[in-house]
Amino acid sequence: MKSIFGLMFITSTLLATPLTERQFYQDVATVFTEIDKRPVGEVSQLYLYNDQPVAITQSGIYRWTGQNWIPAQFSPPVPESAVPAPEQAGRVLMRDVFADEIAAGCENGLWLYDPATEQWQRALPHDDRYSWAVRNVQVVAFGQQGELYFGSPQGFGVRIDGSWTLYTGQEGLPYKRFTSIATGDDGMVWLGTQKGTIRFDGQQFYFRASRRWLPHDHVTSVHVTSDGTAWLGTQDGISCIQSIPMTLEEKAAYFIDQVESRHNRMGFVAQCHLEEQFDIETWIPAISDNDGTYTANYGAAQAFRYAVTKDPQAKELADRSFKVCKWMTDITHESGFPARVIIPIDWPEPVNQQYGREYNLRRKKTDPFWKEIEPRFVKSEDGKYLWKCDTSSDELAGHYFFYGIYYDLVAETAAESSAVKEVVADVTDHLIRHEFKLIDHDGKPTRWANFSPEFFHSIQGWEQRGLNSMMMLSFLKTAYHITGIEKYRQVATMLREKEHYHVFALEGKSFFPPDNVVPWDNNIYLGCMYGLMNYETDPELLLMYRISMEHAWLHISKQKNALWNVIYGALAQRFKEVYDTGVYHTDRVFPWAAHYAQLKADRYVKADPQMDDVLETLRRMPLDLIGYTMDNLHRLDIVLDPTPGQDPNIGWHVSGKALPIDERPHVRQDRDAFVLAGTEGNGYSEHEGTFYLLPYYMALYHNLLD
Repeated sequence: MKSIFGLMFITSTLLATPLTERQFYQDVATVFTEIDKRPVGEVSQLYLYNDQPVAITQSGIYRWTGQNWIPAQFSPPVPESAVPAPEQAGRVLMRDVFADEIAAGCENGLWLYDPATEQWQRALPHDDRYSWAVRNVQVVAFGQQGELYFGSPQGFGVRIDGSWTLYTGQEGLPYKRFTSIATGDDGMVWLGTQKGTIRFDGQQFYFRASRRWLPHDHVTSVHVTSDGTAWLGTQDGISCIQSIPMTLEEKAAYFIDQVESRHNRMGFVAQCHLEEQFDIETWIPAISDNDGTYTANYGAAQAFRYAVTKDPQAKELADRSFKVCKWMTDITHESGFPARVIIPIDWPEPVNQQYGREYNLRRKKTDPFWKEIEPRFVKSEDGKYLWKCDTSSDELAGHYFFYGIYYDLVAETAAESSAVKEVVADVTDHLIRHEFKLIDHDGKPTRWANFSPEFFHSIQGWEQRGLNSMMMLSFLKTAYHITGIEKYRQVATMLREKEHYHVFALEGKSFFPPDNVVPWDNNIYLGCMYGLMNYETDPELLLMYRISMEHAWLHISKQKNALWNVIYGALAQRFKEVYDTGVYHTDRVFPWAAHYAQLKADRYVKADPQMDDVLETLRRMPLDLIGYTMDNLHRLDIVLDPTPGQDPNIGWHVSGKALPIDERPHVRQDRDAFVLAGTEGNGYSEHEGTFYLLPYYMALYHNLLD
């Protein structure tokens, strides 16, 4: 009874602790490719001496002191004498001992020696799914409590109290060409393979591959120290992987410091470039096509943070983000046209040469509607800066998303509110003045920011009409909310009644064919829907937008994208607030369609934003946001997407959802989580921590992490 009461006390204490303050374990890797300024090369053997690793490498023998590697004179440990395996077992590949029991992984099976009978017996592992006569058992090890683990070409097995549990790719085993094994005092099992390392906690496999975790994917040796640190020798260096206790709030503080230290360029937030591959100490500022959106997202994260914490730093950073986003509109050739990027006139890259005639010709080959414009970087009136033109709908979506949030949560003074009203009115008036298009400095529409009825009925625009019509309605709704200018409400009404923009918005997200489906459209769609649904008061329109959002959600709900899930959850809450007024059970909503409103509202008031996936992504997002090249196509635990016309590089975990974020090639939350192989800079770029901060603080603001 005493232990039961103790467990109850621990459980109640944990539940009473806010989720943001509960500790989880953050995996962090340290990679050693050089020792004494010499390449480590292949690690032929790694073993422990007084709980510290000793590595035998191509460049010598080294011992880890806890701070660095020093030359050592140790000799490898000599295996203890053991009872020889029977002749029929074939060559012994690995053996281990627990108490007096011996387990031997052999060419011809898994063999166990019973000291009571002094006999060897071949094990035939089986459970309720499989029965294996295993061969070529590459790895075998006992755990701290006598549990037995083995790995073979058939899969991975665990024996506890005489009962076996067997794992293949269908049960989540990522790979099975094993090279080494180690068990830790914490119950973790580490498996070295020819393509990465696997940690098994008794229930789940964690796959660690690519330069994010290892200097080389072929692991030659693995050992676990008493503190749970895994030390791994590979064909080209050494890695240690630690699980560090951390809270969500501590992780947020880490990423705020990361952004401010290496991703703040004149207030703009974007990725940075690394002059030396994988070395963040060699970072230099970089620009992207969407600096405005990335800065707006960072500003939105700080706005939500300020609303939750009232931290003065959060307001300061939100204010800074707003000012530079507004500057992007103030600096351009015409009122209301936002630039993509602003850089000093002495920027070291020759941007107008890079984006000149040859660049346009290359783009034309793959995009027949590509906009040719020169210069792409325009000099500001004061001659101090260059601003990038051909602004896209991505940028507009990011700006409006941020302006609404900043106005609602941060703009506390009349001057701050007035500044938001000014820039929102400028951009919205530009769109209305130019018949719902962004007009560039050449007097022509930009490539991706055309929201006009004529465009929607054209060969190049019909595919975009669902998303773009919803965006335009969102811009007008947000502008009306912020400014109160009646014109914006009237124009939105005209676009609905005359041009049916709200009907187009029912299919605001493309699902097929695969060529039309791009992940950043999900960010655009949900970011714009956030303003549209939050500010909409008409229950008919709100129901239509809720239906549209559910269609989009069905397409993206398996990607474990923290931002998408949080926005969906927040807007589902908004719809429920209106539903709870009872309006959908009256004859006021779609009275001509019988019980349509009631049936649809009853269906769509139910929503599951899958916050367990959000929590997994927030916790497992790596602290190391360098863009690595990664390939998961060899994994046993994936399913390739069979959709006709789909990229063969698209698939998901056997669980039916995307791989965890720390096992994917992309950590950004504006990428396709189903991409199994790819790169995001090949070690020459580091990405900004906004991808953690925005969903985290947004979820806190909307009470989704309670």
